[in-house]
Amino acid sequence: MKINFPKKTDEKKFFIKEGMKFLVSLSEKKVKLKDVRVNSQPHLPVLKDLYYLYQLIILNNRTTVLEYGCGWSTLAMHLALMKNKNKNNGVAFTRCGNPFELISLDNSKKFINISKQRIKKFSKNFKKVTFNYSEAVMSKFNGRYCTEYSKHPVVNPDFIYLDGPSQWTIRNKIQNFTLNHFSMMPMVADILKYEHFLTPGTIIVSDGRTANVRFLKSNFQRNWRHYYKKEMDQHYFILDEASLGRWNDEQIYYYRRKR
Repeated sequence: MKINFPKKTDEKKFFIKEGMKFLVSLSEKKVKLKDVRVNSQPHLPVLKDLYYLYQLIILNNRTTVLEYGCGWSTLAMHLALMKNKNKNNGVAFTRCGNPFELISLDNSKKFINISKQRIKKFSKNFKKVTFNYSEAVMSKFNGRYCTEYSKHPVVNPDFIYLDGPSQWTIRNKIQNFTLNHFSMMPMVADILKYEHFLTPGTIIVSDGRTANVRFLKSNFQRNWRHYYKKEMDQHYFILDEASLGRWNDEQIYYYRRKR
């Protein structure tokens, strides 16, 4: 199995053509940050990143997105799902539990509210986005320090976007150790805990977080094909395994057929 990657393009022209000129206008604002990790305000949209997310969902015909950490990505991926819904006449594969839905998980009520209002402003299909709040806490996986969400939504996605939580929002400690320290970095373990429920063909995208990606690779037990695009600083995985059976056959065919 492989991932269909977007072609290079002029992102400004692309989003204007797609009817999202507002993203272009907002992306051109100037904000100076010494360290992008330390920012209490919403990030401005990064067109190249949003273009890749939007196109990855369309080119690979995804139906269900699980997002860790909401933001402009929530809106872009939701709009991509709505385009897929129209392209497929509203029909997903048989065992799709959340057709054309985006499920977002965040540990910030502030950013959830901002993202929720943004979806309502720019989309008529805001009910197809579900926001979930949960604390993110220090934990261990296979004896190694990491973080996890206290409550996790019940969903089996075919596209996972890893961009949260912020390490600065982790309040507790384990054996006096915490990620809430300037020299530390994000280390999320949630995906590892439900890895064996994911179906062949599932795609994971991580926005940077290279240390976290290496942690995932070291602990994955299934056959994940990994890609890294340095110019994007994005990591990509696809679950490259033989089909689970009849229903997964249908699912994989759904991703591959052209419309």
